[in-house]
Amino acid sequence: MFLPTTAAELRDRGWDRPDIVLVTGDTYIDSPFIGAALIGKVLTAAGFRVGIIAQPAVDSGADIGRLGEPRLFWGVTGGSLDSLVANYTAGGRRRRTDDLTPGGRNDRRPDRAVIVYSNLIRRHYKKTVPIVLGGIEASLRRLAHYDYWSNRIRRSILFDAKADYLLYGMADNSVVALARRLQASRSPLDLPGLCYRAARPPAAYLELPAYEEAAADPEAFTAMFHLFYRHQDPVSARGLCQRHGDRFLVHNPPAPYLSQEELDRVHGLAFAREVHPFYRRGGPVRALDTIRFSLASHRGCYGACSFCAIAVHQGQTVRWRSQASLVAEAEELVRHPAFKGIITDVGGPTANMYGFECGQKTSRGVCREKRCLFPAVCNRLPVDHRPQIELLRRLRRVPGVRKVFVASGIRHDLVLADRRWGEAYLRELVTHHISGQLKLAPEHSEPHVLAAMGKPAITSLLAFRDKFFQLTREAGKKQFLTYYFLAAHPGCRAADMRRLRRFAQQQLRLSPRQVQIFTPTPATYATLMYWTGKDPFSGEEIPVARNSRERARQKNILVAGKTTSRR
Repeated sequence: MFLPTTAAELRDRGWDRPDIVLVTGDTYIDSPFIGAALIGKVLTAAGFRVGIIAQPAVDSGADIGRLGEPRLFWGVTGGSLDSLVANYTAGGRRRRTDDLTPGGRNDRRPDRAVIVYSNLIRRHYKKTVPIVLGGIEASLRRLAHYDYWSNRIRRSILFDAKADYLLYGMADNSVVALARRLQASRSPLDLPGLCYRAARPPAAYLELPAYEEAAADPEAFTAMFHLFYRHQDPVSARGLCQRHGDRFLVHNPPAPYLSQEELDRVHGLAFAREVHPFYRRGGPVRALDTIRFSLASHRGCYGACSFCAIAVHQGQTVRWRSQASLVAEAEELVRHPAFKGIITDVGGPTANMYGFECGQKTSRGVCREKRCLFPAVCNRLPVDHRPQIELLRRLRRVPGVRKVFVASGIRHDLVLADRRWGEAYLRELVTHHISGQLKLAPEHSEPHVLAAMGKPAITSLLAFRDKFFQLTREAGKKQFLTYYFLAAHPGCRAADMRRLRRFAQQQLRLSPRQVQIFTPTPATYATLMYWTGKDPFSGEEIPVARNSRERARQKNILVAGKTTSRR
């Protein structure tokens, strides 16, 4: 059943008003892959009356007032993407299309959506219940942060949006705990995963360099970022605070990760896997084609690549669902009237991180001085592809399932590191789970650029490529590898892109087209490098392509010819 989005739906349920109204920059797809839908279902399962307003018009109160004022709080999110990433290319051009908007035209999501929607609520409800920010835009901008689009350090989004609270990370349990506190008229200020504004911070909290200091001094901003990044693990993090003028941003320690039982329960909730009829009349929503019949097997990523924010938003500790839960969801997909036998993806941020984790991380927290996969796979990480092999085999046996694809990309270095099950896993993919091509993201070839990215040496890619094509030939199939590359990452010069092009042509036998220009987004080490022009660990200066023409030139050096490699 859909969450209500119109007054008529409220009346049909016999509700006079909702407890909570969620406001989102995405259209309303009732899917576990859409944050507002998932949080809405979690709150509903906890007994709260939840409505949703998707992509409200901001020039009047007609949309934002459609369900009336909620009893407990407004929940505000920019959607599945930071609104500025959704609206602009790396070169600053306005995107014409939006896969999460009906009809595909990018004309519904405002820039800085979280701030705009919060102001919209305040404009039409002067003294209202608390406004609570969530989702990736709020999560990654919760402290002072570098903003690429204005080219400056901005305040915490909680201050700019003038909201009451911010829940960071995935927030499944945090949002229910907050709702229960507000329902009972109890203070939520000690809840894990919560940020709020205060005149004074709690006594034991670690104070970061103030916003004003971080904005004026790159060295202070670097020190701030190191402290912030080191306190993101629920097992070991301390509470943080940061002065903004005469007030403090208070950042409670992260909420504990969901247990497997809790994760199974969340994904066992009933989802329509459709666009709500109220929004469907605006036209097709392209994102639905990708997520409707996909399965999310796990959360988190121990890759911690410098340019990726997953480590801050979802965490560096991987949590996975049980095989029984995923099989039950597959059986539910089969009953969907539009299902044609194909599960389009089984995975997470990286598909082959399912079913294993470092015991030291889960008991003592993430290591502060080393990474799980860089410069090589840590020998304490018990890489084991057997659980995913078993999962994929069970999914293939579900009656009504004809094909199960792994489309979300894999870490090739993990396959090679698994001496017992890695080759068996790759054989399983090659034989049963590739729709013609397998996605890899080596990003670059040059050692110093890869080091800045936190990516493995290119030799592992070549070893994986040879094994992939060997197994493909043995399976009697024609299948390809698609490589994703990144231009203009801090530390990369035009000469490095020319060397990458030679590598791609001579070693991979292709001229790449899957090339992105690095976009600095909040809460990543690569963005810190971009802003300061320094390696944050050594303090040494590094080259940074900041001019839009120079950034585009790096991409253009690489782009030409075919997109896939075959042997």
